[in-house]
Amino acid sequence: MTHSTSWAIAPLLGFAGLMATASPLNSAPIPNVPTSSETPQQLAQVTSVSQLSDVQPTDWAFQALQSLVERYGCIAGYPDGTFRGNNFMTRYEFAAGLNACLDQIVAIVGGGDGLDAGDLATIRRLQEEFAAELATLRGRVDGLEARTSELEANQFSATTQLRGEVAFVLADAWGGDGISDGDSDNDVQTIFANRGRLNLVSSFTGRDRLHTRLQFGNLGNSFADEMNTNEGRFAFDGDSGNSLNLNRLHYVFPATDTLQVTLMANAGGHQFYNDTFNPGLEAGGGATGALSRFGERNPIYRSGLGGVGVGLRQRLGDSLELSLGYLARGGNTPEEGAGLFNGNYSALGQLVVEPSDRLKFGLTYIRAYDVSQGRRFGFGGTGTQLSNLSPAALAASSNLSQGQLTTAVSSHHYGVQALWDLSPRLRVGAWGGFTDARLIGLGDAEIWNYALTLSFPDLLLPGNFGALIVGAEPYLGSVDIPGTQDMENETPFHIEGLYKVQLSENITITPGFIWLLNPNQDADHDGAFIGTLRTTFSF
Repeated sequence: MTHSTSWAIAPLLGFAGLMATASPLNSAPIPNVPTSSETPQQLAQVTSVSQLSDVQPTDWAFQALQSLVERYGCIAGYPDGTFRGNNFMTRYEFAAGLNACLDQIVAIVGGGDGLDAGDLATIRRLQEEFAAELATLRGRVDGLEARTSELEANQFSATTQLRGEVAFVLADAWGGDGISDGDSDNDVQTIFANRGRLNLVSSFTGRDRLHTRLQFGNLGNSFADEMNTNEGRFAFDGDSGNSLNLNRLHYVFPATDTLQVTLMANAGGHQFYNDTFNPGLEAGGGATGALSRFGERNPIYRSGLGGVGVGLRQRLGDSLELSLGYLARGGNTPEEGAGLFNGNYSALGQLVVEPSDRLKFGLTYIRAYDVSQGRRFGFGGTGTQLSNLSPAALAASSNLSQGQLTTAVSSHHYGVQALWDLSPRLRVGAWGGFTDARLIGLGDAEIWNYALTLSFPDLLLPGNFGALIVGAEPYLGSVDIPGTQDMENETPFHIEGLYKVQLSENITITPGFIWLLNPNQDADHDGAFIGTLRTTFSF
């Protein structure tokens, strides 16, 4: 062997010899290959050791790495430009790397004819020692290729993923005497109900998402009809008869690296594109978060819920974010008094300030207009957030007639939100909301709500989740309409607790309760207690 060939192969043989003597080999700190516990990443060939940001000239193996990279081109780095020299590797991984370097050496010296007998014997010994590992690797690659081909041939879609959620709900309600039209008896019965979702999530560029949701259920409006109040309604109710319907059709895509656009052609809501400051509890009406609608988020986000429209979410640096959105209920209807701009609408602006990774604040403003054709002022009125009161209860407290309760409403909503991650296992959230509503041709009304939330990720066991929500659902602070009587103004408190148990990757069981004090903002009504056991299957 010539002198030049001898000095060329020496670093490789020395490096391989060092690795072969490690005991055991899979405990040796060898870089450049992801371990079995890491997610596999595509490695990139480098041509200079300087391309590896975490390799320094002072490292003990620097010269060996420099030779392997720059002379033989058989060492690869990670996509982020690192080498990760302290990672551990297995014999399989070492065999693959060694084989790549040996192939390069053989190519350089023209098949090995120029090698002396000693070096050639070392190379052959290394090849024989790792022959079993290399054969196993080839078998694994062949198996992966076969499985990949089978998946590609039988996959649901090249662009679409199917994600499902089914909930079984066992629930009952006690107390609340006097709420139900003055009846002192609570006739609510124990129920066993269900709700299911099939979400088709498609991507055409890798960065966009088309959400198509089919939904069914039979929860109706929870216990609202029997208790004569919408306080305490479940977050996942609203469907009846288990009829399958198109519940959501949204397209989300990045307009720029910092601007995300959400187009809502069906069942739009401000929560779909906004930060609602309630992780773990906000589930978009799903059966994996809070039990109640109120527990999911500040109720002012429900303004315009169900409309069509657009939402924009713009990053303004590392600590600022701006969201803008517009929803129109009846925006698909061309008749007079409807459409995108001549009927119900709700326009939102929100600024999020995040001074640190663990603390953030939000200021929200919504301008809304509701006409009687689309939403009622009392029952479910998204313009004023009086969805907790029935028309009869509101009429009784304010002396408004049923005709007056269907008048058009122009409203301004103001919200403030905060979220503080005290530790990985304790999260504190808070919000407050105020609505200034003008009942067109009648007068004014003020509506308030607020809450404090405590969330406990990984409570007792990893994957479990606990939460406590205390606050006041939307209530009338005042009504300034000539001829109305003085109204009851007790605060209707809402206390909710839940504990989600992660039985497996796909099954959770969530026992919990909702306790309503002064329901329909009347202290003469006894408190109501709603208990539930929710089992959710995700797939």
